[in-house]
Amino acid sequence: MTDSIQTWAEKVLAGDRRAIARAISAVECGDSLGTELLKRLFSASGKAQVIGVTGSPGTGKSTLVEKLAGAYRAAGARVGIVAVDPTSPFSGGALLGDRIRMQSLASDKEIYIRSMATRGHLGGLAPTTHDVVAILDAAGCDVVLIETVGVGQDEVEVARLADATVLLLVPGMGDDVQTFKAGVMEIADLYVLNKTDLPGADLLAQEVEAMLSTASSRGDGWRPPIVKAIATTGWGLGEVKQALEQFRCFQEQSSGKEKRRRVYWRSRLLELLRQNLFEKVARERLGDDSLEKYVEDLLQHRVDPYSLVGRIVADSLGAGD
Repeated sequence: MTDSIQTWAEKVLAGDRRAIARAISAVECGDSLGTELLKRLFSASGKAQVIGVTGSPGTGKSTLVEKLAGAYRAAGARVGIVAVDPTSPFSGGALLGDRIRMQSLASDKEIYIRSMATRGHLGGLAPTTHDVVAILDAAGCDVVLIETVGVGQDEVEVARLADATVLLLVPGMGDDVQTFKAGVMEIADLYVLNKTDLPGADLLAQEVEAMLSTASSRGDGWRPPIVKAIATTGWGLGEVKQALEQFRCFQEQSSGKEKRRRVYWRSRLLELLRQNLFEKVARERLGDDSLEKYVEDLLQHRVDPYSLVGRIVADSLGAGD
């Protein structure tokens, strides 16, 4: 590290691409320097519009993100893209890390693309996606697009992080609405029916419309629109962008964005507390010998796990008194 933390932070704030790349790498690796950097960048974050794009594999998420990024750039916005991919069983990295389908954007210096591996993390995002979005936000990105890994019904974490969540559906993948209803169907702020040049597009639109008609009203009063598109050609892209802008205006007028972010930060604070408390307990009370002793006690039913965990936590917290 040739730069001080402060100099590094200043370079990130100035949009230096190498400094941004190093910052994201430090955060992904769990480097303590990454945490120190995030502390300095936090006050400059919170300005970007964060848009999550989710849906099953094969729905065209990468293509839509690419086209949306180009549209926002054409409007003068700086764009960050966080593309979450499955983890390689060999390298531990992102399986589609080269982002071949987004190479048309690679030469644009006002677009920053970063692939991240899930590393076994559930919910459709990588463990450090939250921090990577904060870095791109602080670095001056006006819009940050998050493409989730595309794993199915449990892919709902993006709705907690994003200001707007786009769900892609395509015809011809079976009973789409029933497949998604228990999970991601309920988190969408906008439904995009992609590949509508395929048979069954009208039927899919009717199914989604019927689901929305019978569903309970959202607490914020927003009724997610349904937009048809063909991402490969860009057809319908203007309507997608317009719908996102309408939702952004709706959120601002109803204070919905602030409410959503309040919920997010409450959840994020508890998440960080759990993580730090676990690390403290593991570091102070769960050495190899101690862990094996606890396991033996449980195996012999000398103590129940709930009392044991309570005692370990109490001892660890009391150690700092």
